[in-house]
Amino acid sequence: MTLVNPELGERVVARYRRHLRRMFVPTIVLIALAVACGYWLGRFPEQWQNLTALGVAAAILLFGFIGPLLSWLAHRYTITTRRVIAVQGLFVRERQEVSLRRGFDVTLRRRGLQAVFRSGDVTIHSGSDHPLVLRDVPDARLIVAALADLSG
Repeated sequence: MTLVNPELGERVVARYRRHLRRMFVPTIVLIALAVACGYWLGRFPEQWQNLTALGVAAAILLFGFIGPLLSWLAHRYTITTRRVIAVQGLFVRERQEVSLRRGFDVTLRRRGLQAVFRSGDVTIHSGSDHPLVLRDVPDARLIVAALADLSG
């Protein structure tokens, strides 16, 4: 375990991102784009057509794979022995923390295919107006059990 705050004895219990299933469709787009580029680029009779096809491929790569990848990488959840930290954002970071020393309530919600992939949305109600929601985290029941153990 990694020490976060050595003076307080705070240690990192787990680090999570959203479930990797979010990258399934962008990965299919990347593979299809690679196949299409391998076949079509350089086959058009005019140079401007080849450059246009290359530009379209670059736009599809940017919006179909790189954008979703950066979005997936921009969400992080860290559970320590004293608090839960949620950080989101790539250029403008938003950080939300919930102390585990105060009383809190944990709720697990599963939608759609989340039950099949053992993921879910974990909501931590700590008495404030804005509960902390860990969206689409893998091993959601394990996170809920770890939070219950850390609260005691």
